Amino acid sequence: MNAPFRSAPQKAPRLSRRMFLRAGAAAGGGLFLSAKLPGIAQAAQAGAPAAPGPALNAYVRIATDGIVTIVAKNPECGQGIKTMLPMLIAEELDADWKDVRIVMADNDPVAYGRQVAGGSTSTPTNWDPLRRVGAAGRQMLIEAAAQTWNVPAAECATAPGLVRHTPTGRTLGYGALAEKAAKVPAPKLETVALKDPKTFRIIGKPVSNIDNPAIVTGKPSFGIDVTVPGMKYAVFQKCPVFYGRCMEANLDEIKAMPGIRDAFMIEGGKDLGGLSSGVAIIGDTWWHANTARQKLAVKWDEGAFAQDSTDGYAAKAAELMTQPPHMNIRTDGDADAALSRAAKVVEADYGYPFVSHQPLEPQNCTVRWSADGKLEIWAPTQLPEPGRQLVAKTLAVKPEDITIHMIRCGGGFGRRLSNDYMVEAAAISRQAGVPVKLLWSREDDMRHDMYRPGGYHRLKAGLDASGKIVAWKNHFVSFGADGKFISAAECAPTEFPARFVENYRLDASLIPTQVPTGPMRAPRSNALSFAFQSFVDELAHAAGKDPLEFQLALLGEPRIFGEKNTRDGYDSGRMATVLKTAAERAGWGKRQLPPGHALGIAHFFSHLGYFAEVVEASVDPSGQVKVHKVWAVGDVGSTIINPSGAENQVQGSVLDGIAQALGQKITFAEGRTQQANFGQYPLMRMASAPPVDVHFVLTDNPPTGLGEPALPPVIPALCNAIFKATGKRIRSLPIDPATLKTA
Repeated sequence: MNAPFRSAPQKAPRLSRRMFLRAGAAAGGGLFLSAKLPGIAQAAQAGAPAAPGPALNAYVRIATDGIVTIVAKNPECGQGIKTMLPMLIAEELDADWKDVRIVMADNDPVAYGRQVAGGSTSTPTNWDPLRRVGAAGRQMLIEAAAQTWNVPAAECATAPGLVRHTPTGRTLGYGALAEKAAKVPAPKLETVALKDPKTFRIIGKPVSNIDNPAIVTGKPSFGIDVTVPGMKYAVFQKCPVFYGRCMEANLDEIKAMPGIRDAFMIEGGKDLGGLSSGVAIIGDTWWHANTARQKLAVKWDEGAFAQDSTDGYAAKAAELMTQPPHMNIRTDGDADAALSRAAKVVEADYGYPFVSHQPLEPQNCTVRWSADGKLEIWAPTQLPEPGRQLVAKTLAVKPEDITIHMIRCGGGFGRRLSNDYMVEAAAISRQAGVPVKLLWSREDDMRHDMYRPGGYHRLKAGLDASGKIVAWKNHFVSFGADGKFISAAECAPTEFPARFVENYRLDASLIPTQVPTGPMRAPRSNALSFAFQSFVDELAHAAGKDPLEFQLALLGEPRIFGEKNTRDGYDSGRMATVLKTAAERAGWGKRQLPPGHALGIAHFFSHLGYFAEVVEASVDPSGQVKVHKVWAVGDVGSTIINPSGAENQVQGSVLDGIAQALGQKITFAEGRTQQANFGQYPLMRMASAPPVDVHFVLTDNPPTGLGEPALPPVIPALCNAIFKATGKRIRSLPIDPATLKTA
């Protein structure tokens, strides 16, 4: 990754009076720091075991041997947050990174506040507060050293892991100072001095993921690895039609099979918060349980959804496109009048399918239900506290009787924001009366996902004689009912090019469905970007303009719409800069491409990140698409906290987007998901992964997250490259090679 990892200065945010620090002696000696921060609750008790303590929300323990322990608050799903957030505290504390130890917190909203992995929110939420906690600890250690030497604190400064008396050169390590520092009054967090970014030693430097050694040596790290004493294995057979009910099953036959300890029906329902009706099988091993499932015979009440299908949705969308929209989302000016005056009108229909998250680790959860009604849960979850509340509500137990241990997730991408698998495991353990590990098969995972919803767009735009867009209309057909979109199916009124076209209209119509849906990496943006940025490219060619110049002209002079640095705000200057930088790095218009190769370009604003991407692609005579290289340029603020993790996130997002575009779709027939495994839903293979050149433009804006904003632009950039190479426009995903064949 070629990027300068420096930090531009920025104004400190206004801090809440609810932000304060507590200090005290740690169990076994040393110093602990516990902070109460806006949106991040007070950390846990001082009497924690020697290694742990509460979390990235600012519990720090400095032991007498100089080891600094920071507890990671947020779930780790491969996004590197368990490593990145402790870097903020360690930097301002001036800890020596080799002496830092990081452990994962359990779910505890009282101690840690909101614990979540999703929405690319961890960086903007924690950037300032966690640095202040580290800075406060540094100030207290300096004061402890000054008292020891009987010198003014102003004469002291820190170096990694120690305090130095500048005039004499004397030093004391943090371990030697920890107990005295515990008695120093904690400073007000809003008054502590933060480091000059030019002096950063940890922030901005590549740091390997803290769990890498365990992962590459195969040590138990994930939810699927959890074992507890007396544990049995469970599988759960649900109706192949969503929300269908189990009427009867051959339970006696199943229970008589070798290695099977129990089998029973669970009464679920759509109103039971993720608990489906089905049959649970308990075995000595997962192999026993899953083998028995092959012999299971169930009579299902499939319900009303059994007649729904992808073809039916497409037919309904086509019908709705010919009718007045159900509702209006945004109106600026008069699009119809402007279209009637336009020198050229361009119309196109775009569509994209439902898609599945497919983390490599399928859903799983381990639960121990005690006779006293208490539950202990080990879960790879992105939202532990809502999971706890969901289990409590569904099973009618007190939330305080549920303990959730957050376990590293083998991918999430939004799927583990839903905790249906947690509820299932808890219900099964309670009925079985033994600890159980529920493990979904790949088929379970693909056929019972919370899918990214599909959608349809009828787009119409007008160009004036100079090629400028003067009107834009979109009849968006999505999924929902009674004026309400299902989860992740909506389109915000501020999505680009809203506010950039004087005469703009966005309408919507809804198709009812029972398909469960939910957020997926860059929710909404991952689909809308394809339709909108492909159509802008289509307009550029209709206007006879270079796509880059057309996009820059549409962005116009630098200006900010809405409130700066918010999800509805939009800074055209930041987007124009990343767009021009991406084009420059890719040699847009300046280099000779191999025969049959072409470049496509696109940009998108998502989750506070501004990204532009250029794709070099080719299409062979059989219609097969090959992506040769991608250039991704992003503006996510002033600082790239961990360049190693940042590069990983951008490259992963880009490859995810390409894989979706080239072959991923979920279809339904007779209410059933038609895809079952990777043979029908291909993930990208290593041999197909192109090199991704990652670059960051640093600006005077607060740092933001990176898990999502790099995905949306790559899909339209690829499709735009295909058009340039073949003259054939991709308006439906995934890309069908048959439509691109030339021989």
